[in-house]
Amino acid sequence: QAAAPLHPIAVQCQEAQVVVTVHRDLFGTGRLVRAAELSLGWAACLPVAQGAADTAVTFVAGLHECGSTLRVTPDALIYSTSLNYKPVPAGNPVIIRTSPAVVPIECHYPRRANVSSNGVNPTWMPFRSTLASEEKLPFSLRLMNEDWSAERVSTVFQLGEILHFQAGVNTENHAPLRLFVDNCVATPTPARSSSLQYAFIDFSGCLVDGQLDDASSTFISPRPRPDVLQFAVDAFKFAGGSSNLIYITCHLKVSPADQDPDPLNKACSFNKASNLWDPVEGTQDICSCCEMRSCGFAG
Repeated sequence: QAAAPLHPIAVQCQEAQVVVTVHRDLFGTGRLVRAAELSLGWAACLPVAQGAADTAVTFVAGLHECGSTLRVTPDALIYSTSLNYKPVPAGNPVIIRTSPAVVPIECHYPRRANVSSNGVNPTWMPFRSTLASEEKLPFSLRLMNEDWSAERVSTVFQLGEILHFQAGVNTENHAPLRLFVDNCVATPTPARSSSLQYAFIDFSGCLVDGQLDDASSTFISPRPRPDVLQFAVDAFKFAGGSSNLIYITCHLKVSPADQDPDPLNKACSFNKASNLWDPVEGTQDICSCCEMRSCGFAG
């Protein structure tokens, strides 16, 4: 997507490099940031040469450059880096008018593909060729306003407020699918592997945060549609830390809509009135493993 004030950062994951284009109106305020205030990755790589009048800043870096990290999953190679904005005092060195920002950037490359060769001769056995194509399911996770009618504009919360999450998947080209949230982890940094983390959804769909005395977190039932799942979580921050930022990473998955929910495919909330776990759909026994803190391994 082209970099523009509404979408100020565009990322192109190419075969061997990543191209990051940053609109200088980074915050949509009309105040342009300077190229010297932007860098890529913990190695602080600089952008390509820019003219003073340019409205966009471009970074070009190899996938292994600028301190990027590689994560290998069963299905993908994931290269991670970050765009860093560090404002420099302009007139008076005592004050700054913008906050620093770090934007996580990831490039995903599928690890698996199918190939076939039809020109096999001699053929001692019948040759069967399989042609397969890969399609990405467009998952989404959004912060919504209180009545769920639109995406929330601000990502700033006060303690005591409620975070309204809406997870979804576009099933336009697929048989009907039902969406689940396997787990959600909050960390003080973009890295999900951070030593300090809080899993508020765990065990293949148990909203464990709702068990705490000071929380009312719950999945919203009934769903708007099978391919959408909503949940509300009481706002929180990490105790003792100097930063008020939290990063949230959720693992979403789908199953056929006509498949009955089970212990590995469920959405369970803790009901304090009954002291029991309640599923959004399915029989109550699929949630019993939430109490035991063990629901097997999700596929």
